[in-house]
Amino acid sequence: MSNLTFLPVLWPLFTGIFLIFIAKKIKLQRWVSLFSSLIGIVISSFLVFSVHSQGILTLGVGSWEAPFGIVIVADMLASLLVLTTNIIGLAILLYSFHSIGEEREAHYYYPVFQFLLIGVNGAFLTGDLFNLFVFFEVMLMASYVLLVLGGTKIQLRESLKYIIVNVLSSSFFVIMVAYLYSVLGTLNMAQISQRIAEVNQPAILSVIAIGFLIVFGLKGAIFPLFQWLPGSYHAPPIPVMALFGALLTKVGIYSIFRTYTLMFYHDQGFTHTFLAWLSILTILIGVIGALAYWDVKKIIIYNIIIAVGVIVFGISVMNEQALSGSILYIIHDMLIKASLFLLIGIMIKLTGSADLRKMGGLIKQYPTLAWTFFIAAISLAGIPPFSGFAGKLLILLGAGKSGDYLGMAIVLLSSLMVLYSVMKIFIYGFWGTPRADYRPAAVPVNKMLIPAVILVAISVLYGVGTEAIYPFISQAVETLLNPDIYIKAVLKE
Repeated sequence: MSNLTFLPVLWPLFTGIFLIFIAKKIKLQRWVSLFSSLIGIVISSFLVFSVHSQGILTLGVGSWEAPFGIVIVADMLASLLVLTTNIIGLAILLYSFHSIGEEREAHYYYPVFQFLLIGVNGAFLTGDLFNLFVFFEVMLMASYVLLVLGGTKIQLRESLKYIIVNVLSSSFFVIMVAYLYSVLGTLNMAQISQRIAEVNQPAILSVIAIGFLIVFGLKGAIFPLFQWLPGSYHAPPIPVMALFGALLTKVGIYSIFRTYTLMFYHDQGFTHTFLAWLSILTILIGVIGALAYWDVKKIIIYNIIIAVGVIVFGISVMNEQALSGSILYIIHDMLIKASLFLLIGIMIKLTGSADLRKMGGLIKQYPTLAWTFFIAAISLAGIPPFSGFAGKLLILLGAGKSGDYLGMAIVLLSSLMVLYSVMKIFIYGFWGTPRADYRPAAVPVNKMLIPAVILVAISVLYGVGTEAIYPFISQAVETLLNPDIYIKAVLKE
C-alpha cells in the first residue's frame, strides 16, 4: 500500500517519457494524455481515501527509512492537493485540445505538461526539504518551457524576467537549506520539527524561518515579492496561464503551510505575526491591482494575489478554524481560478481582445458561457452557498477568536472588492450591445466551455457539500496542529 504514495509522481513521469516518443502524432498524444489524466485522478482519489482510513502513508524510497533516505509522505493535506491538481490537469488538457494550437502540440507541449505535474505532485508529497527543492526545480523547468513555447515577443520578454527571479529564488532556497542543515544536521521535515522542538526554536532558527518565507513567498507571490507575477502570467496562452494560476503559486503556499505548521511554530509572536502583516499587505496590493485594470487577464491575475493573501493570513492565525478555512479556500481557489482563466480565454477568443472596453453583449449569443462565468465569479467572491464561502467564513471566525480584528476586517472587505472586480467583467463583457467585429465562427465555444463547466460544477458541489468534505479537512488540520502525528508516522517512533 505504501507504494501508492509515489504513484502520483511516477505515473506522469512514465506518461511524459512515452509522449516524447510520439511527439509528432498529435491525436495519439491527446488520447494518451487524456487516458493518463483519468488514471491520475483515480490514483489520487484512492490515495485520499486510503489516508482517510489508514492515516498518514509513507514510503522510504529504495528501502532507506527516514531520516536516512528519501521519504515520500502522504498526509491528508498533501493528498487533497494532489487530487485537486489532477482534476485541474484533466480540465486544462481538454481545453488545450481546442486552443493551444497544433504547432505547440507538435513541439512537446503534452510531455512538458506531464513533467510539470510531476513537479507539483512531488512537491506536495515529499517528506524532506532537499527533495522539495528538487521537485520545485522540475516544476520550474517545465514551466520555463511552457512559457516560451510558441516564441512570441511578449513570451520571450516575460520569460527572461520569470527565469531570473526563479533562479535567484532557487539559489536562496539552497542557501537556506544548507544553513538549516548546518544548524540541525538533518533535512527530513519530521526530524527537523523534532529537533526544533527540543531546542524551542532559538533566534537563529526564527531567522532561518524568515529566510524560507522569502523563498516560498517569492514562489507564492506574497507582498512585496509578487512583482514578477502579473507580467509573467499574462504572457503565455490561456491553458498555460490557467495551469500556472491554479497550481504554481499554490505550491509556494503549500510550502508555507508545511514549514510554518510542522517546523517553525514555536516563536509565533515573531514569525506568524510577520506572516500576518505580509498577508494583509498582499491582500491590499491584490485588491488595488484587480480594481485598476480593464484587461480581463490582469483582473484575474491580481485576484490570485488576493487569494494568496487570504490563505496565508489563515496560516498566520494558526488555530483550528483558520487552518480549516485556509485548506478549504486553497482547494476552492485552485478550482475556481482555473475555470475563470478558461472562461476569459473563450471571451478573448470571441472578441479578439482582452480589453473589457472592447467587449460587450456576449450573453445574447452565449448564455451558457455568461452564466457559468457568473457562478464562478460569485464563488470567487465567497457568496453563500458557493465554494469560497465556507473557507473564508472559517478564516474570519479563526481571526475573531484570536483577536486579529484588523486582518478580519481586511479579509471581509476584500470579498466586496473581489466581487466588484469580477462583476465588472460580467457587466462589461456580457451585457450591452454586441460588437460587429466578433469572430464566433473561428472558435469552438461549446468544446472549450465543457472543461470550464466541469470545474465550476465541481466547485459548486464542493461549496454545497462542505459538510460531507469536512471530515477530510478536519483530518488534515489535526496533523497540522499536532506535528507529533506527522513525526510518528514518518520516523516510526
